[in-house]
Amino acid sequence: MDIQAGVAQRAGVGRYAQSLVEHLGPMAGDDELSLFYFDSKRRGDPFPVPGATRRAVRWCPGMIVQQAWKRLGWPPFDWFAGRADVYHFPNFIIPPLARGKAVVTIHDLAFRRFPETTERRNLDYLTAQMDKTVARADAIIAVSSFVAREIHELLGVPESRIVAVPSGIAGSWVPPAAGAVEAMRRTLALDRPYLLTVGTLEPRKNIGFLVNVFERMEFDGDLVLAGAPGWKYEPMLERMQTSSRAARIRHLQYVEESLLPSLYAGAELFVFPSLYEGFGFTPLEAMACGAPVLAAPAGSLPEVLGEAAEFASGYVAAEWADRADRLLADADRRGELKERGFRQARRFSWRETARKTWQVYRGL
Repeated sequence: MDIQAGVAQRAGVGRYAQSLVEHLGPMAGDDELSLFYFDSKRRGDPFPVPGATRRAVRWCPGMIVQQAWKRLGWPPFDWFAGRADVYHFPNFIIPPLARGKAVVTIHDLAFRRFPETTERRNLDYLTAQMDKTVARADAIIAVSSFVAREIHELLGVPESRIVAVPSGIAGSWVPPAAGAVEAMRRTLALDRPYLLTVGTLEPRKNIGFLVNVFERMEFDGDLVLAGAPGWKYEPMLERMQTSSRAARIRHLQYVEESLLPSLYAGAELFVFPSLYEGFGFTPLEAMACGAPVLAAPAGSLPEVLGEAAEFASGYVAAEWADRADRLLADADRRGELKERGFRQARRFSWRETARKTWQVYRGL
């Protein structure tokens, strides 16, 4: 398995790669799980995986090899990773591969549905490589049934080669202990009730729209955005700074993971007006920690969140504001959403994701 994404990033695909391999290792049985990554800076093992071996290439920077793959289609991945029966690439694209079965995980097709929300270099790369990837793949893992349908419809891949294996969430996403929310509030200086959204701030997350909604609400509290600045962050920052309620908008660029369950649990409402999602980690995490969720029915979200979320269709700010204010005024409905959210979140575990992924490998 190529775990480069798990080494390079915390969120999204990186979280998927790391969480999956941590649960694949103990299930290896008589099979061998080998983890490949480039480590020219000699940082050592990126994360512990019981039951797995490692193959780190330290003599050559990964960036150079990746550029050669993009520009030349050479050298083969297996020159570096060694021979295997099955190779798993968890980050959308299969690099040049001379031999062996290939499995790829595709997390979404936003670059096809909403190309304007995809960074230009990523758009060009995915556009150039995706057809070759799906042609080379012996099996394609989709992180939701929605993404499986997208792959079939937009890429023309036969359904027989696509397997929907839902992602999971970590067992650490649970309601925090007594006193933890108050301690988090002091640490992050959150002294007012707040609405919350979590995720990298990029066009697909629809942050400008969320600010529009907040401006129209009667809610006398703060809007808290937790997430690293992403592509095209500057217009979002400007929109927040020029808002009529700018003094009530807080952007927490980095929140320690140990504080996130309390941040979720302390929210009056988790609001998620995303334009497109292949899975949707953060609203599910919010549910697991006890936050009621208001979301757009975009992409996979109806499938993943089920009846445990309130959905606002369309992107009309006044309608979203009214829906959010009514939820905030209805403690019984929010309590019902919290209880449903706990049950919904328990349906998704990395252990089950790993079990189904091993089934894909062994079925080739």
